[in-house]
Amino acid sequence: MKKFSLLVKVEPDGQTMRLDGRVAWAMKQLVDAGKGGCTPFTHPGPRWSDYVFKARALGFVIETVHEAHAGQFPGHHARYVLHTDVTILEDMAVAA
Repeated sequence: MKKFSLLVKVEPDGQTMRLDGRVAWAMKQLVDAGKGGCTPFTHPGPRWSDYVFKARALGFVIETVHEAHAGQFPGHHARYVLHTDVTILEDMAVAA
């Protein structure tokens, strides 16, 4: 089994940090999505709110936008948008 890992650089100050596991996966999704952000519908993941909570605790600025959706099961969902400028320096799966 492989564990997801990212080495990221927070711009503009250049602080680097390693992210592992689901937080790393979520950060990769957020960086790739850009200003459009991610929802559990567009980027399925079991615990988006937890990944965002943990990333925020590390200092990343992530906005939660509440959106309504229609269909057979109407309701609301969250869209997460990364506002911290992040550069991915290393993207790898490491042996768990």
